[in-house]
Amino acid sequence: MTFADTHTHLDGPEFDADRDDVVARAREAGVSRVFVPSIDLKSVASVLAVCDRYPGFAWPMIGLHPEEVRGDWREVLAEMRQMVSPRFIAIGEVGLDYYWSREFEHEQLEVFEKQVGWAIELDLPLMIHCRKAQNEMVNLLRHYERDLPGGVFHCFTGNEREAAELLRFDGFALGIGGVLTFKKSHLPEVLPTIPRDRVVVETDSPYMAPVPMRGGRNESAYVRLVLERMALCYGVTPEEMAEETNRTVDRIFGRAIGRSGEKAAATY
Repeated sequence: MTFADTHTHLDGPEFDADRDDVVARAREAGVSRVFVPSIDLKSVASVLAVCDRYPGFAWPMIGLHPEEVRGDWREVLAEMRQMVSPRFIAIGEVGLDYYWSREFEHEQLEVFEKQVGWAIELDLPLMIHCRKAQNEMVNLLRHYERDLPGGVFHCFTGNEREAAELLRFDGFALGIGGVLTFKKSHLPEVLPTIPRDRVVVETDSPYMAPVPMRGGRNESAYVRLVLERMALCYGVTPEEMAEETNRTVDRIFGRAIGRSGEKAAATY
């Protein structure tokens, strides 16, 4: 049984001391490929370096994270746009985040809209981060609904109504991570209302470690715990759940991976 971790910050400094071991544990757990988002200009280089180190296993994304939006966003986006190449399998991690502050509320909206435009122009899926901003995000995406190339609404923790609203956008899936395993999470009740072919698994490592690893550093090997809990929620075997999520990942990212120029595609 193999499966993908569709969202891990494997390039982060939290993994500098033992990155090879982290990857080895992930492979041993059944992870066949991981998708690594950039969050700012500096991280584009570290994401590419990690993906060069683990070809066919780690796949890069490019984007400006909403929490990294500042007054210089135009210059940052212009430079980032020049870095876009067929290497990247998605535009991400992008979106809106008003959890801590709305200081750059309007700038975040402009940045997100421009990056949605990149995804449409380049036919690349979106890896979308949204926190305390679903209404604003949905309103923006509706303007481009017919042209959107699909993607993942990363780290979904919402209710049944919010899930249905997001899945109105064809070609998108919900990214489910460690929160599914938390004692007070309502996701185990929400998940069965979501079609099985509209979810993928992720870690968001090094953050959001699932139970029983909660409180420590998360890593891609732990995505298996999320997958197993997801299978339980749907009443299917982990193998069936893995096959379903693999098909969904291929449907969303397959074209971009095929165009990436990488020869060593992950097999499963």
